[in-house]
Amino acid sequence: MNQQSWRPFLMISLALCIGTIGTALASPLYPIYQQLWHLLPSQITYIFVAYMFGCLTTLLFLGRTSNSFGFIRTLQIGLFFAIIGLTFSVFASNTYLLGFGRFTIGIASGLISTSAMLGLIYTIPDSHKQNAAQLSSIITVMGFGLGPLIGGTIAQYSDQPLITPYLPVIFAAILSLISLFTLKTASFEKLPFSIAPHLERPEPQFKTLFYIASFSAFCAFGSFSLFASLAPSFIKDVIPWHSPLVSGATIASILLISASVQWFAKSLDMHKTLNVGLIFLIVSYVILSICITMHWSMLFFFSVICVGIGHGLNLLGAFAFIHHMTNIENRAAVVSTYLFIAYFGTIIPIITAGYLSDHFGFMVGILGFCLGVGILCIYLLIKHLNIKHS
Repeated sequence: MNQQSWRPFLMISLALCIGTIGTALASPLYPIYQQLWHLLPSQITYIFVAYMFGCLTTLLFLGRTSNSFGFIRTLQIGLFFAIIGLTFSVFASNTYLLGFGRFTIGIASGLISTSAMLGLIYTIPDSHKQNAAQLSSIITVMGFGLGPLIGGTIAQYSDQPLITPYLPVIFAAILSLISLFTLKTASFEKLPFSIAPHLERPEPQFKTLFYIASFSAFCAFGSFSLFASLAPSFIKDVIPWHSPLVSGATIASILLISASVQWFAKSLDMHKTLNVGLIFLIVSYVILSICITMHWSMLFFFSVICVGIGHGLNLLGAFAFIHHMTNIENRAAVVSTYLFIAYFGTIIPIITAGYLSDHFGFMVGILGFCLGVGILCIYLLIKHLNIKHS
């Protein structure tokens, strides 16, 4: 293939990467916000969760925007929202403005991820068509991993740690937005624009497996979100060295491990993948609980590794199930329902952990999360094993 044929694919990949970098950029900055604005742990979780509400809004009401405007225009709208949200974050002087910025970034993330996934499939050269979905997943994880690493690194060495980290990403998003105007939009059959919610379950015989897959992803997303929202704040209690760079590297390493595991385990049986993923998440909660009660700092890194492996295997297995139980006609709608359930893992357990941390301290908040989500993982594992052997 000549270099020219790769250009649209690379430009869309870059837009996807920049969009996801912007979503996770603020995680290592939360302790600085907390100290400067005298925030409670629950207020940190509300700021984090505002982003997820933006994502869910897109998933429910704007999920079919690409069908009406095309993937390039939708990608541009997403980047525009990302620039607005990041700019609000730069000038935020209180939790409400920062929360609004995060909500806008959530809308951007939803628009960018759905349109870019479609765009990558259309623009990748034919010789690599079969790898489009996998490349999309890896680029997304790379962006999410680079976000906290870039944010933490710049904040570590900047005189204005709550302003400087956002600036290069805003600049890159503006360049990416402008560059997309040079791409020609392929002609397609436009559907009328609609914001009517559209969620759908698979056929009745897959009902139980669908909920097992969806709530396994719920646990995986929740586990990562615990580290992305509250870990930067409680990390100083469990390890002797802590900084925005350490927080950013911790969050990035979870996603790096997750992406690596998904790459190497892609040929494994989906039942085995999901079971092992749930076991690793349960082990990670046990290790984190011991770490935070006994203050054994080395265990923190083992819990990070286990969360990364569990996150990767759970999402790989869950998505394989969803693919297996759907067809071309209902796949998009069922995937939206699956993600809608899974994304609540980044909201309900995290708000609960934040509330418990407010009233009883970080230890109780983290232990409450580990106990609650751990019990759910054990239930899902037993339920799945019973189905498989029945």
